[in-house]
Amino acid sequence: MQQCDFAVIGGGLVGSAIAYGLASQGHQVSILDEGDVAYRASRGNFGLVWVQGKGQEIPRYSQWSMRSASKWSALSQELFELTGVATQHHNPGGVHLCYSEAELASREVDLDALSQATDRQFSFKMLNHSQLHDLIPEIGESVTGASWSSWDGHANPLYLLRALHAGIRCHGGRFLAVGKVKEIRRNGESYVIESNHQTITADRVILAAGLGNRELAPQVGLDAPLIPNRGEILVTERMRPLLNLPTTYLRQTGEGSILMGDSHEDVGFNDGTETPVLAQIAKRAVRALPALANTRVVRSWGALRVMTPDGYPLYQASESHPGAFIACCHSGVTLAAAHAKCLAPWFAGAEAPSEITPFTAERFHVQTSIPA
Repeated sequence: MQQCDFAVIGGGLVGSAIAYGLASQGHQVSILDEGDVAYRASRGNFGLVWVQGKGQEIPRYSQWSMRSASKWSALSQELFELTGVATQHHNPGGVHLCYSEAELASREVDLDALSQATDRQFSFKMLNHSQLHDLIPEIGESVTGASWSSWDGHANPLYLLRALHAGIRCHGGRFLAVGKVKEIRRNGESYVIESNHQTITADRVILAAGLGNRELAPQVGLDAPLIPNRGEILVTERMRPLLNLPTTYLRQTGEGSILMGDSHEDVGFNDGTETPVLAQIAKRAVRALPALANTRVVRSWGALRVMTPDGYPLYQASESHPGAFIACCHSGVTLAAAHAKCLAPWFAGAEAPSEITPFTAERFHVQTSIPA
């Protein structure tokens, strides 16, 4: 039986960022990973570090995303110096493409409202076609314009995951392939975690198992009303530089391939692909970048996002089980820096970041009063 200060259940981007933050503070950390049979949302990630448009219903999510984005460059450099793994993070700003004057005007109204709600912390610019063409010379003629924000960028999620795992080990943490975690129970002041292959004891336990948290959360007095949402991605052959900055559904990787994606499908736990969906993704990509018309596609995949009913994150400490926490979100790349540098200290005893206050499961259980 192995013992540690923190057991982080889930070795994806959310769990790994938290574990890295804890290990870098000197805590003894073990990541408990299910293995490749798990739904690997982290390995199907599009790779955006994205702020614009986030938090329109709950502006603190925009502030939380900005806090993370502002720390991303420093985290990337820190990981490179420690592990030698470059995350390919770039922050040239990002654009959301619009295809009509009405769409462009509506986008401006929405983003201006978000900017006001964040006391103008969030900033953006609206670009007409000519201005957008200056940024992306290959842009299609049918694109009317775009919104641009300096907050946005992108990174390679696979290299980020590799860097976090290497960084955890550099700080003395352990990555344990334990199979599926079956039981979490209190034993005095500690927790005993039983899995398929191993038993771990820990002073504190953090549930970061994505969709697996649905079954684990009730064991520590928490609720995780999570649903899967599939996204499909197409990857082209390596190409000459076409995109100097990312868009919401197109980005060019450090190796030169173009990623095309951003489907949202309610298909349960089916993480496959469907030709009609991929065809729509390709059609939209060619409309935005006509130079893609004769490009070869070399890979495609589907992955399941970890979604709450309202799409916002879930962060909570258990009242009935002191030292047990949950962390869920579908923006594991964008929020990696905040998870490592702001959320991990909270789990270790610091004050909770003010931005995460709205994101407990209680928001899903508010009773609507019925007039007498």
